[in-house]
Amino acid sequence: MNLLEANIVPESRERKLGLMPSAVQRMLDTCREVFAFGGAGIVPSPEDVDRIMSIFDRIDASDVGLTPDMSYFRRGASRGTPVITYLPIRELEEFSMVIFCLPPSGVIPLHDHPGMTAFTKLLFGSMHIKSYDWVNVPQNLAELVNPLQRQFPPGLRLAKVKTDAIFTAPCRTSVLYPEDGGNLHCFRARTCCAVLDVLGPPYSSARGRDCTYYHDRPYAWFPGEANPVADEDVGTYAWLEERNQPDDFFVVRAKYNGPRI
Repeated sequence: MNLLEANIVPESRERKLGLMPSAVQRMLDTCREVFAFGGAGIVPSPEDVDRIMSIFDRIDASDVGLTPDMSYFRRGASRGTPVITYLPIRELEEFSMVIFCLPPSGVIPLHDHPGMTAFTKLLFGSMHIKSYDWVNVPQNLAELVNPLQRQFPPGLRLAKVKTDAIFTAPCRTSVLYPEDGGNLHCFRARTCCAVLDVLGPPYSSARGRDCTYYHDRPYAWFPGEANPVADEDVGTYAWLEERNQPDDFFVVRAKYNGPRI
C-alpha cells in the first residue's frame, strides 16, 4: 500500500466517521448553487437539472430519518380526509426543501407551481399522480375559444394531461417546469407515502407566487363548434377551474427531525 492509498477512506467508512456530507447536505449545497441567481420563470440549465436529479435519485427515506411506522403516516380516528404532515428541511428565499407525509388515502389536491421548477421524489409508498400543463390555444382559434370560455366561471382554462398513473417507490425523481412537465398536479396516496420536494423559487405571497387550487372538469364541458382538440384526443384534455383551498385539506407543520445538516 502506498501513501496515497493509505489516505483513501472508503465511502461507507467516511459516512461513519462523519467525513462525508450527507445526501441531504449535498442536495442543499447543490440547490444553493443552482438557485442562487434564479427567480420566477427562470429554469436551471440542463446540466444543473441533471446535477440535482443525480443526487435526488440516490436519496431514500433513511437519509431523512423516516419510516412508514411513524405517527405522521397513521390515518387517525377521523373518517374524513387524512391530515397531511409538512416537514420543512430548509425554507429559503431562493428555494425550499420539504417533505410531505401522507397517510393512506391522503390527498394533496390539484394545484399549481407558478414560475417554479420543482423536483419530486417518492421516498416510499404508492400513490396516484395526475398532472397537467396549460394549453396555449393557437391564435387562429383564440377568438373562437375565448368567448366560449367566458360562458364558464372566471378562472376556467384549457389544460392537457401530462401524467395519469400510479407510482410506487423506488422510482425516479420527477421534475416539472414553469411551462411544462406537469406544472399542475394532484397526489392521492394508496398507501402511506413520503414525498421529498424541492421548489425553486418557493411559494411567496409577497412575490406573487401564491398556490392556486383547481377542479378538473371533463373536456366535454366545451360547448361550441370551434374545437381546438381532435376527437381522438379529447380524453387527454380538461378544463381547470380555480377554486378555494378545499375545506377538507388539512396540513400540519412539524419539525424535521432527520439527520443533522
